[in-house]
Amino acid sequence: MTTRRTNDERPRNLKAMLSEAKDTSELMVDLAYAALFFNDARMASEVEELEERLTSLVHEMREVCVLAARSPREAEQMSGILQVVSAIERMGNAAVDISRIVTHRLGIPAALVADLASAEEVSHRVRVRDGSAMAGRSLADLELPTELGMRVVAIRRGKEWIIDPDGEDVPVADDVLILQGAAAGVDRLRELAAAPPYEMPEIAEVVAITDLDRAIDVLVEMKNISEVSVGLAYSALLFNDQGLAAETVHLEDRLDEMKERLEVWVLRAASDTLDPSPLRGLLHLGQAAESLGDSAQQMVWLVEQGEELHPVLAVALSDSEEVIVRIPIAAGSVLDGKTVAEARIEMETGYYLLAMQRGGRTLYRPRGNVRFEAGDELIATGPDEGHEALAELGGFRVYEDDDTGQVELVPAAHPGGEAPKHKR
Repeated sequence: MTTRRTNDERPRNLKAMLSEAKDTSELMVDLAYAALFFNDARMASEVEELEERLTSLVHEMREVCVLAARSPREAEQMSGILQVVSAIERMGNAAVDISRIVTHRLGIPAALVADLASAEEVSHRVRVRDGSAMAGRSLADLELPTELGMRVVAIRRGKEWIIDPDGEDVPVADDVLILQGAAAGVDRLRELAAAPPYEMPEIAEVVAITDLDRAIDVLVEMKNISEVSVGLAYSALLFNDQGLAAETVHLEDRLDEMKERLEVWVLRAASDTLDPSPLRGLLHLGQAAESLGDSAQQMVWLVEQGEELHPVLAVALSDSEEVIVRIPIAAGSVLDGKTVAEARIEMETGYYLLAMQRGGRTLYRPRGNVRFEAGDELIATGPDEGHEALAELGGFRVYEDDDTGQVELVPAAHPGGEAPKHKR
């Protein structure tokens, strides 16, 4: 396996370790779902290898927190960081549980694989052909997150893997790219790779809705909700926002209810088949999705209780590979008056919309015909290089203070940029 760092290159300070731990746990979840979608045991085994890296990071961070607590106030702040560290570790464990559905051959119905292709964030795999528009160009040059709304989470080159590739990595002919992102970007992606059009898995059409169909629908929704809850939890920490924390807890409650419904549908479906063993994977996957929601709830407890958050948390979340931003919508901006479907934010910027705040209310995961209005605030997660594009859609420019390095937003119509109005 090829990775971005050797053991001697590990980040030694708490901020860097927190950022890497967050990125590693999210990468593990992405790879685990991709391994499930493609039934790829080698990819699933990479999740377990990443778990070793995450476990080492968690151990180091706990050591640093213990050594840094020299007073009761510092101890209280460090206990909050330890709470977040434990939640990140729990997310990694949930990813390993998902990957073991593949490595332990627990069984997943083909209908679930087909439905995962229509989830809000999809996994895709493509081989780069010789002479394609992708071969020999760096990932930074390709700008897939902003051009297609998809990001490369791994590259398989022969028998080796490049896990968590960065902008300097260059795909070559016969590389296999594993990507996550908007389904709308798949067709263009395959054109760039000179790959044939993608054909969706075919499932025999069944007129009557079965108990298995209901179980699969619940599972896909649980996947979507669990991923959103994690994003909202990180947002609540970054912005110290009790409204987002409350929404995260609400989503965890929904996941608990959905898991109970899932168990009923799976047990009923098992009574209709001679061999119920292939259904074990459904229960396993439901438990993992619910565990992701529990991890998110564990993180936002600090915000719910009004605990003082250590400044390193906000800095670490801002420095991770996928950043969380809050973008207001100005009157007359591109987004003002558009629906979510019309705006195509993921395709235009590479950012995934987690929530929209309007008049003190939070609408999580706004979709379709929801219409943006001036005064709304969007909370989104994505690559830092797409931040400027997203800000422009909302009617703002990204402004970085040369003296302090503080990143803020300036209304696009502001003449000199010397009076920032909104912090990132």
